[in-house]
Amino acid sequence: MEACLNRVFLAILAVAITALPASAASVSRSYSYFSVNGNTLQEIERQLQARGPLVDGTGQRHAGAVRMEFTSRLAYGQGSSVCRITDAEVTVKAKVILPRWLGRQRADADVRLIWDTLSRDIRRHEEGHLVIAKNHARELEDTLKSLSSKRTCREMEAMVKATTARILAKHDAAQARFDRIENMTFEDRIMRLLNYRMQQIEAGRARR
Repeated sequence: MEACLNRVFLAILAVAITALPASAASVSRSYSYFSVNGNTLQEIERQLQARGPLVDGTGQRHAGAVRMEFTSRLAYGQGSSVCRITDAEVTVKAKVILPRWLGRQRADADVRLIWDTLSRDIRRHEEGHLVIAKNHARELEDTLKSLSSKRTCREMEAMVKATTARILAKHDAAQARFDRIENMTFEDRIMRLLNYRMQQIEAGRARR
């Protein structure tokens, strides 16, 4: 099972994120699924490569993805000589795209075990992207609220734009770093999860 896992799945489970312009100290999320058929790991691999979401940043299909949009809502206060931000709210709207396997009933037990382990890891990975987005949305919201006043609201808007671009660039870098670390540790992580799951199964059998 280890050789089969390494050969078939290591290349196909690079799970990616695409981000649109700005959003979120709160995150709203929705889920959608694409169908995967096949009874063997090789068949599942081909289905993921053919049907997975196409990610703009890579130009490739992936086993899962998150598409996010950041939105900032700001209130400005114009005084006699200054303009300042009186309130700021940043939100993230996220769509999580995950695979749904339809061939479970016809597949061997080893294939089902590997799929269950991988699909849980895909979901965990995507949730990790959402945590990163929420943390940076909160940072953006707090930073916008603390911006110093300017003489005009036009100057204030320019500062908001520059601040937003800086924090979103930081967000994108954090997301890319998360993907790099996840990809580097993928094999060890999956094998560790598989071994743990098999130990659980054996322990359950021993108790019967």
